[in-house]
Amino acid sequence: MILGMFGPWQVVLVVVVVLLLFGGRKIPELMKGLGKGMKEFKDATKNDEDQGGENEKENNKK
Repeated sequence: MILGMFGPWQVVLVVVVVLLLFGGRKIPELMKGLGKGMKEFKDATKNDEDQGGENEKENNKK
């Protein structure tokens, strides 16, 4: 079996374990935090790319 290839039973097992560990009420809060973190990460990487392009243009002017 190749890593990263999940079958339907593995997905069901993971969902059941997550529900048992965190409960149904905590999962929306966890997903909200995960989404916020992913958005901040994307914004930070976009800002780094934009600044990198500006620095490259400045170096070419010199």
